[in-house]
Order: sequence, then C-alpha cells, then structure tokens
Amino acid sequence: MTHGVRTDTRTLYADRGGTWRDTASHYALLPLRIFLGITFTYAGLDKLTDSGFMKDVGPGAIGDTMRAVRDSSAIPALVDLALKNPVGFGYGIAFAELAVGLGTLVGLLGRLAALGGALISLSLWLTVSWASTPYYYGNDLAYLMAWLPLVLAGAPMFSLDAALRARRRRWAGEYE
Repeated sequence: MTHGVRTDTRTLYADRGGTWRDTASHYALLPLRIFLGITFTYAGLDKLTDSGFMKDVGPGAIGDTMRAVRDSSAIPALVDLALKNPVGFGYGIAFAELAVGLGTLVGLLGRLAALGGALISLSLWLTVSWASTPYYYGNDLAYLMAWLPLVLAGAPMFSLDAALRARRRRWAGEYE
C-alpha cells in the first residue's frame, strides 16, 4: 500500500466546469488592471487640471521639475530632449497617461495600453525617480513591474478586446 498526497481533491466551482483556482486565475489580473487604469487616468487628469504643472517655471511646474532631476537622472539626454519644450512634453505625458489609463480600464487594445504604461513608467524611473535611495522609494519602478503582466496577458476579462474577439468568433462561425 502506497501513501501519498492526493492531488485530485479540487472541487468544481459553481458547476462551470472549472475549479475555484481556475476561476481565480481568470480574474487575477482584474484588480491590477483596475488599479493601474484608475491611477493613470487620475494622473493624466491631475496634470491637465493643475494650473501650475503646465508651465516652464514656477511652483510645481514641469520645466522646473525636469531641470531639478536632470543631473541625477540615468539618461540626462532624455531630460534634455523634454526640456526643449517642457510644456508640450507635459501635455504629451498627460494625454498619454489618460489614454493608457482609459484603455486599460475599458480593455481596449489592452496589451498596447499596458506597453504604453510600462514605457511611461520606465521613462519616469530613468529620469525622475532614478536618484531615489533606496531604489524602492521611487514608485516608478514598481509601476513598471506592475504593467508587465498586463503587457503579457492583455485584458482577457470584462474588456472591449474580449467583446470584440467574441464578436469576431461569432461572425466567423456564421460563415463557415
């Protein structure tokens, strides 16, 4: 007689043909997607509505912020490029954050939106929060890592991408 650990004890969850673990894994990225979507939407709107941010100089101005981090950034040339037109760069970042946030929330072009979020986070990490010591005080690296699962998986649940995919499958099924 052999003794061991049973591996077949998982029960079906809600009679849907899968286990509770299967169901949980389907929804695992949803909280991350909601958090990042809301955060980036808020960040974009915050920049667009902050009268002090979209200026070259002054308290909280994008231009002053970039000049302050230029010498401590990992890639000063990236900051120099943005400093050629700091207000335009500020609007670009704000609209990019807004597009990434909304795309992530509704799940439209989910992988592309997540890649945009990852690239924004990477650029902010290499410039603004690069000098944070210890490194984990700078939140941009954590955001970069948070975007990576969504880059890989997209938005498979409760998303426009999933609805469009289902619609294409139904349409293709009608013409087979």
